[in-house]
Amino acid sequence: MTEQEAQDWLRANFDVSRETWERLEGFLALLADEMQRQNLISKSSADHVWDRHVVDSAQLLLHAPRGEGEKIWMDLGTGAGFPGIIIAILGDYNVQMVESRSRRIAFLESVVTELGLTEKALVFGDRLENVESHPVDVISARAFAPLQKLLSLSHRFSTEKTVWLLPKGKNAVRELKGLSPKRQKMFHVEQSLTDPEAGILVGLG
Repeated sequence: MTEQEAQDWLRANFDVSRETWERLEGFLALLADEMQRQNLISKSSADHVWDRHVVDSAQLLLHAPRGEGEKIWMDLGTGAGFPGIIIAILGDYNVQMVESRSRRIAFLESVVTELGLTEKALVFGDRLENVESHPVDVISARAFAPLQKLLSLSHRFSTEKTVWLLPKGKNAVRELKGLSPKRQKMFHVEQSLTDPEAGILVGLG
């Protein structure tokens, strides 16, 4: 997927208003500026940011629940803002981003403020173990921890209706097979739109 194809895909799959598009571009400008001070994304992917990071994050919304009322999306180890910031810009969720590294916390907080996302996005600047338990509707994690550890640490935030959206790259099937049979039944694998060899673990409960 080229950068132009990635932008075309976003416009085709989401109701992207002028304000929303400006927020996406504004976020990427803030990211590029911050990359001069800290390594937020790999340099090899910086020239393919719409494909490798924006669409890669936005595609998770295609597997997320929709409905009336306020829904909470918890993103673990948000780092540079993927997928948390993208979900906050494109989705209708209250996004909670959990990040423990101080420089990335500061970056995420500045992005939320500068893009006017304070009513839709919140940064938990701490380790997940220190975040108070509360139910959420969606749990995502792009590069947080191996699957077994991820589930052990975050299961206390899930209910029987919580949807798990876990991009696991080429290791998706292998990590899934490492779970107990009961937990394996929670998930199925969806192919990533941005990498034919990568998988997204989609779970319920």
